[in-house]
Amino acid sequence: MKKIIVIGCPGSGKSTFAKKLHNLTGISLYHLDLIYHKADRTTVSRDEFDSSLSRILERDEYIIDGNYGRTIGIRMKECDTVFLFDLPTEVCLDGVHSRIGKKRDDMPWVEECFDPEFEAVIRGFRQGQLPEIYALLEKHGKIPVVFRSRSEADDYLADITVK
Repeated sequence: MKKIIVIGCPGSGKSTFAKKLHNLTGISLYHLDLIYHKADRTTVSRDEFDSSLSRILERDEYIIDGNYGRTIGIRMKECDTVFLFDLPTEVCLDGVHSRIGKKRDDMPWVEECFDPEFEAVIRGFRQGQLPEIYALLEKHGKIPVVFRSRSEADDYLADITVK
């Protein structure tokens, strides 16, 4: 477990898990949202994002947090470990609601409201993106560690601290 990706629905707990895993392992953590978004709420170009991602993938160890569907296949091909958060939609919506107005390590600004477009992404994730993720896992021969609840993710982390 040296080249790790953490994927799943927004609001599922990916970033929190990735940070805890980083703290336990010391493996460098990269939040894709911090690579893509600038503090002024603009974004980097596709080429700049891809270049940054390529530099990370060249490393011997990493934890990459985030979906960015266009690049999941690239990351999946290079990684040795996939953590997939497959949580119910309502849990993910609650997760996003709970972080409104709070400073986070994985975003360069504080979200002040729940963007309706972002809510639509979350509501469509299980039917749209999730089947594509499972297809990519099969294509790349990856067997993910799947979490169906945040407590499963916490239990996993507690178990690796004992080893």
